Amino acid sequence: MKTNKDFLKNDRLSLSKSIVQFPLVKTQYFQEKYSKRQIVIHHTVSSGNAKNVITGWQKNTERIGVAFVIDREGIIYQAFSSEHWAHHLGTQELNNTLLNKQSIGIELCNWGPLKLQKSKYVNYLNQEIPIDEVYVYDSPFRGSFFYQKYTDKQLESLAKLINYLTVTYNIPKDYKKDMWNISRSALSGSPGIYTHVSFRKDKSDCHPQEELIELFSKLI
Repeated sequence: MKTNKDFLKNDRLSLSKSIVQFPLVKTQYFQEKYSKRQIVIHHTVSSGNAKNVITGWQKNTERIGVAFVIDREGIIYQAFSSEHWAHHLGTQELNNTLLNKQSIGIELCNWGPLKLQKSKYVNYLNQEIPIDEVYVYDSPFRGSFFYQKYTDKQLESLAKLINYLTVTYNIPKDYKKDMWNISRSALSGSPGIYTHVSFRKDKSDCHPQEELIELFSKLI
């Protein structure tokens, strides 16, 4: 039977081949090391270009960003060490800064919610998204029936990254069904894996795509 140390070693070797260092300038994140309790998954509401996402954080005065961005091909880009932190939650809670300090953010490149216009699915820039990249819900999630799919390659890399980080920082992997709505556990800083929708009603990242739920429920 494989132990956590085995997975840590194997994932480190696998990740080392796929992680691209694309660092934020040091003034754009906090170089304070902080004990990590949570992993929070986001999507970018943008194209698949992870470098553009990180470049967009280079000049914001609020020091907004996350440690990792995963592009549509599953390549992981690292903006800063997971030991450090930046603002990525933006809650109205009194403990907002603490929540940002003790969480590791991961962004998936994805356009998020889509609109159906004249038999075409389009993003908020009215750019058409191919139908094979569209995920359709029976009932709206956070106000939309249609979202861009997370790719198989993204989810494969996400699983490896989560397995590595949870072992490294001793974060529990148990699947939390309340992650798809406002979660008091998330907002109170309870250890675990969450999405941005766990913290804010006005966000739709991530959406509960079946394959993403399966990933969370089968983490080793």
